[in-house]
Amino acid sequence: MDTARRQQLIALLQGLGVDPPAELNPIDEALTHTSAGLARDHERLEFLGDAVLRLAAAEFLEREHPQLGVGRRSALRAQLVSDRWLAELAETCALEPALRIGAIAGGDRAGRATLRAECAEALVGGLYEAWGGGSAGLAAVHTWLTPHWRRAASELLADPHRHNWKTALQEWSQGQGLGLPSYRCEERSRSHGDPRRFQCQVHVGPLAGEGWGGSRREAEQQAARAALGQLRPPAGC
Repeated sequence: MDTARRQQLIALLQGLGVDPPAELNPIDEALTHTSAGLARDHERLEFLGDAVLRLAAAEFLEREHPQLGVGRRSALRAQLVSDRWLAELAETCALEPALRIGAIAGGDRAGRATLRAECAEALVGGLYEAWGGGSAGLAAVHTWLTPHWRRAASELLADPHRHNWKTALQEWSQGQGLGLPSYRCEERSRSHGDPRRFQCQVHVGPLAGEGWGGSRREAEQQAARAALGQLRPPAGC
């Protein structure tokens, strides 16, 4: 690893609030996407990071939210380790400038969130390994993720259906004896990076909503959110 890359990784870790370990190779490996075509890439550490992330999230919830039942804790953990959350984490922590990615993947706007999520998860594994695993490795992961988890958990506990308005709308409609909401989606653009590629309308009982998104799922979520907004103001984004 050359000096410039080493300095870049040290600066990144310091920005994350983590003391740089003596061995930076796992960090470099975690931030090297397969698309770069190099000898070492993120996949091994992404696999490790998946397991470490779930354990660390469980420890976080046990420590910070012991009053929650197992079912609610499990649902909250699923949000705190989701690809959506990891992609947002990578963006918040400005991981992208430190990523080594191939030219084609770098130009794929639609797949950029997935790429960020993969490397964020790999970085969890990289930190764990760089600090020797065990309690020291988990401590490094907690140092990075705990402030972000605190903020996310607070938002999710205030609005349990945040990011899953389809479930909330379905629970409301079934509770009212109205059956399942009906969704109708249309593709309005052929561009994979267009955030308004799909338009969706939903109807259930007296409620109707319209939403747009870069995917059908996102458009459906936004339509459900708009419909729920007729019952109460929409919570967050």
